[in-house]
Amino acid sequence: MTTVTDNQKNNTRSMYASRNLWSGLLFGVGIAAFIDEAVFHLILHWHHFYDKATTEIGLISDGLFHALGWFATIGGLFVFADLRRRKALWPVRWWGSVLMGTGAFQLYDGTIQHKLMRLHQIRYDVENLLIYDLVWSMVAVLLIVAGLILVIRTRSKAHQVKKEAPNGS
Repeated sequence: MTTVTDNQKNNTRSMYASRNLWSGLLFGVGIAAFIDEAVFHLILHWHHFYDKATTEIGLISDGLFHALGWFATIGGLFVFADLRRRKALWPVRWWGSVLMGTGAFQLYDGTIQHKLMRLHQIRYDVENLLIYDLVWSMVAVLLIVAGLILVIRTRSKAHQVKKEAPNGS
């Protein structure tokens, strides 16, 4: 029978905490990409991923964007399944990081892709694009803040458990 040291236990907890975080972030990015693609590209026809060329190029760029979003989603779910198998899933931390990933993707999309790179806008042919931009960014920030609150709570609980546990167990 092997003895597990306190350092090994703490390293394992830390490793699983970060895996929960990364799994949720990947899943959140993938879900945000899927919602963006399905709602704004396909259903509402507000824009394509790349709007500086023909409609055909826009559709190809949408397909590539969709594929990358699903790679992130599936990657996050593979890690999620591994965490469940190891009984290391931390649901509150995972959901917090999902919200952070979703908000981070949306904020990146709204600031970098829409404004700096000008790949596309949220919507065309409207009088006041500023309202769309503000709502887009405010929702992103709210998602990030809500996710951070959940993740910070789990961090506090992890530190509390370590302090209260006798001999680090």
